[in-house]
Amino acid sequence: MLFQDHFKHHILPEKIHMLNVSFLVPELRREFGGCAGNIAYNLKLLGGEPLIMAACGEDFGSYAAHLDQYCIDRRHILPIKDSYTAQAFITTDLSDNQITAFHPGAMNYAHQNHVDQAADIKIGIISPDGREGMLQHAQEMHAAGIPFIFDPGQGLPMFDGKELMRFVELADYVAVNDYEAELLQARTGKTIEALVRHVRAFIVTRGETGSQIHTGSAVFDIPCAQAASVQDPTGCGDAYRAGLLYGIIHGYDWPTTGRLASLMGAIKIASRGGQNHTPSKAEIGQLFRVEFGYDLA
Repeated sequence: MLFQDHFKHHILPEKIHMLNVSFLVPELRREFGGCAGNIAYNLKLLGGEPLIMAACGEDFGSYAAHLDQYCIDRRHILPIKDSYTAQAFITTDLSDNQITAFHPGAMNYAHQNHVDQAADIKIGIISPDGREGMLQHAQEMHAAGIPFIFDPGQGLPMFDGKELMRFVELADYVAVNDYEAELLQARTGKTIEALVRHVRAFIVTRGETGSQIHTGSAVFDIPCAQAASVQDPTGCGDAYRAGLLYGIIHGYDWPTTGRLASLMGAIKIASRGGQNHTPSKAEIGQLFRVEFGYDLA
């Protein structure tokens, strides 16, 4: 929702203890999103075969139809009776300040899904979900021998240092933004150099300054791909993670994997919403060649 004014003109600092405000929002967009949906959508653009494991509410009909349109497998999206699908309500003012309300809904029942219900999985990613579900799925993926990326995102504050350290020990890869990297280090009491000893790679995204991929033997600086325009950063991190997954599965080296991930984020940022960009796999390959001067394998 877009509020066509500035919040500061309607919130009185001296009355913050008795806040009661209403914002007229004549512009409203409803977008399909969520980490699982966004990552799966971008993987499908790359030619991957994503399998979403999540929980949804009784209002999931339009989203289900959207996934079907793009042939994204939803057999492991568990419907929860008398519940809404997780959703965020975001109001933005003319200074790009935001007020967000998030309703987890069915996400709180994510633990009712079990990793062993899915077969022939080559790699997984644990992104923000219900707290119990994230803990359980990490244990289950590790027990099943499925390599996975730990991507705590906005869910990171739900866990203490001991729990976060356990995630890192179970995971094969960690992907965080620069703020999350600082918080993860603060809560675990470990530096990135110490954390990377437990995983194959520790990836830190840094917005417009690119990203870094830390491995046990090297640090790769990944440039930020040039975007056609900057429209909406929502979902860019998920698009980046789709590139990571695709690169890992296809055996790309880390500089190439990181560059593909960066390109996916740049493609996404040029459109509004998390799932409205529609380049073909061939177009993504051409953009990669133009941006980085060589072909994807």
